Amino acid sequence: MPNSTTDAYPVPKHVAIIMDGNGRWAQRQGKNRIEGHKRGVENVRDILDTARELGIKYVTLYAFSVENWKRPKAEVAALMTLLNTYLKKELPDLQKNKVRLNTLGCVEDLPKNVQKTLRHTMEATANNQKQVLNLALNYGARSEILQAVKNYTQDALQSKVKPEDLDWETLASYLYTTGIPDPDLIIRTSGEARLSNFLLLQSAYSEIYFTELCWPEFLPANFIKAIENYQKRERRFGKTGEQIRNVASTSE
Repeated sequence: MPNSTTDAYPVPKHVAIIMDGNGRWAQRQGKNRIEGHKRGVENVRDILDTARELGIKYVTLYAFSVENWKRPKAEVAALMTLLNTYLKKELPDLQKNKVRLNTLGCVEDLPKNVQKTLRHTMEATANNQKQVLNLALNYGARSEILQAVKNYTQDALQSKVKPEDLDWETLASYLYTTGIPDPDLIIRTSGEARLSNFLLLQSAYSEIYFTELCWPEFLPANFIKAIENYQKRERRFGKTGEQIRNVASTSE
């Protein structure tokens, strides 16, 4: 298991996961796609627990994108039901483990019963400080950016901000992720190698890990492997490798 003090790099503070491949996994098992989504939901707890054991404070899960509304109505309805059931079932564990629930996306477009359960869960976990679980729901990075620009423009028109003072920190405060550090690592399952409109601005310097495994078969051991892979990488942020290594040697 990765060690935050002895390995080359500490464990990431924030890991974001594109949980892809539920339907394909189910079809390979001779099951319908909904069964794959059910198995995927069950996997969330194990990965979240493992992340917490490793000391990863922020976990963001791409649960439902703005594009997912294009799927068959029966599948969308099943996904909403699974989400509602998951939130109700997991609340005691979230409380026990001091996990705070947060959402990214336009949740106002979700079914009313899901909105109600989300509000209740977020209010109930609001004071939890050990870990933060961000669920990206009805989320799309382009929609997020457009909304941020609209909100900033409105504030500028009302003289609350000065356009000439705009910098990244200010713009970032208008994103859904305000107050949350950018993801150090993004994991995508199922063999696809793209971000699919996920955290496009926040992932500017994120390390990305792709795996052929579908989400239902991405077990804690596979998650640990992804973290170990991350720890072997050299994050330069525009600097040279020599500069990074010199700083590291100086701080030892």
